[in-house]
Amino acid sequence: MRTRRVILLILAFGWALTALIAGPAPPGRAAEDVRPIHLIRIEGPISPGSAGFLTGSLDKAIEAGAQALIVELDTPGGLADSMRTMVKAIMNAPLPVIVYVAPTGAQAASAGVMVTMAADVAVMAPGTNIGAAHPVATGGQEIEGTMAEKVVNDMVAFIQGIARQRGRNMDWAKKAVEKSVSINSTEAVLIDVVDFLAENRQDLLKKLDGRRIERGSLSFTLRTDGAALVVVEEGLRDRVLKTLANPNLAYILMMLGLAGLYFELSHPGAVLPGVVGGISLILAFYSFQTLPVNYAGLLLILLGLILFILEIKITSYGMLSVGGLISLTLGSLMLFDTPEQYMMVSLAILIPVLGTVALFFIVVTWLVVRSQVPASISGPSGLIGLRGPVKEWRDGRGKVLVHGEWWSAEGEPDLSPGEEIEVLEVRGMRLRVRRLARLEDAR
Repeated sequence: MRTRRVILLILAFGWALTALIAGPAPPGRAAEDVRPIHLIRIEGPISPGSAGFLTGSLDKAIEAGAQALIVELDTPGGLADSMRTMVKAIMNAPLPVIVYVAPTGAQAASAGVMVTMAADVAVMAPGTNIGAAHPVATGGQEIEGTMAEKVVNDMVAFIQGIARQRGRNMDWAKKAVEKSVSINSTEAVLIDVVDFLAENRQDLLKKLDGRRIERGSLSFTLRTDGAALVVVEEGLRDRVLKTLANPNLAYILMMLGLAGLYFELSHPGAVLPGVVGGISLILAFYSFQTLPVNYAGLLLILLGLILFILEIKITSYGMLSVGGLISLTLGSLMLFDTPEQYMMVSLAILIPVLGTVALFFIVVTWLVVRSQVPASISGPSGLIGLRGPVKEWRDGRGKVLVHGEWWSAEGEPDLSPGEEIEVLEVRGMRLRVRRLARLEDAR
């Protein structure tokens, strides 16, 4: 009995000593550590660069063990293919995705409607709007005929499927596509287009805390109180792809490419202009697949290049160059035919670039044509610059042998037979000459 008491006392002393050394347990240690939340910002037209940024950010969030990804969105719309890529990535992500239309004054228009409604949690900042999702053709024009019905019906089915999956307003989603309706953030909350409003990122995290998300067999509970917010910036590749989707840059690259190729064709062997031109054209064509290009405008620009090339080969007294200049101008104005201003080339960019490239074409064409005109080798003008010996000379006049013929000549009074002269001018049947030795000394 006594031995047992001693053992118990020793054990009690050991536990007390351990507790004293370890100190009090840190707050929240008993619960699971709060995992970080990743945030990305997508601003501007939806393009392959935007889609790649989103999918890449999802992969990073999964690798980092983030509990959710917040997509801060402000877009006027964009490409349907890129939008579908983003929607599929959001709806199949193994972690919750929150789309937050922000800041105040931002919009989720056109393709942005589908991206917002596909989110597990859709949130808008006050003073933002959503809607106008009616599809348009690649050139920005209204789709007509049977094709219009097919495209609209397909988009309606797509957005209603998203709305049904996420428990959002299917009737409004249909109107957004068919009638291009648009609503503000307050209305969007009232009719169940989005879940709630948030003033800023801090308010968003506060309202997300404890929110439970059910997605099929998956269930998530957001713990945003005290969670670290990790802002993920665009990488170099994403920034390059996003930059190439700019219509102003696409236009500059195309004109630079045409100028480089034209210089290489007119001056074979220059190499560098051809290499730069080829690379610029490839980048421009990549940009065109992300933009609403009017191919009639593109063909007019190419026709302008062809006309300038033909000016080198055909004597048209400048008419081909004039036609090329007109073709370049009309093609540039028609290149991006769309009602959306963000998809058009700015006149502040178009006019200087067009003027510079057109002047370059004209100057190069003139230089090439001038170099190809042979010097006259017959008649009076063909004698200028020729050399020959003096046969006889007296008082500034005499006979000289030029081009195998004897000519009467006049010039310096101190010339003597046998000296070499050069013809300066032809006056009727008489040449004006100068002593060659003095000419060479002057040089």
